[in-house]
Amino acid sequence: MSKSVVTFHYTLKDPSGRLLDSSIGGQPISFLEGAGQIIEGLEKQILGVPVGAKRVIQVVAAEAYGERDDSQLQRVPRSAIPFEGELSVGDQFQAGEDQFAPVVTVAGIEGDHILLDANHPLAGVDLTFDVEIVGSRPANAEELTHGHAHGADGAPH
Repeated sequence: MSKSVVTFHYTLKDPSGRLLDSSIGGQPISFLEGAGQIIEGLEKQILGVPVGAKRVIQVVAAEAYGERDDSQLQRVPRSAIPFEGELSVGDQFQAGEDQFAPVVTVAGIEGDHILLDANHPLAGVDLTFDVEIVGSRPANAEELTHGHAHGADGAPH
């Protein structure tokens, strides 16, 4: 079964219409079909859209960054946090030295303890994408072996 590499521009908004992110004015995004490079709900709706088409795509939270999970909240002593300086509600930092350690958000400050939230900042949020498909092509053998798109032209970057 052949897989495609789809290249698109997007503008991402939350339910109130607030701009969250956009590729407009920058490089478009390329992804390999089925490789998990973009959120599930967006990929399902973008595949098969013809080049040049523009679509407004609604993605529910469960198919975006998931629903909020209260078990991802943890109260820890301030002394256990690897962050120098003052902390404020809303601050974000990586929870460990490993490059894959989760990013956590300070959800509360309670005396000597900090309430950390490991949910993705967009967990529980329905998303709206304005997309324009700018390219689609069959994936090359190297991309299939590596499990990711190399870009709009297929050349490694």
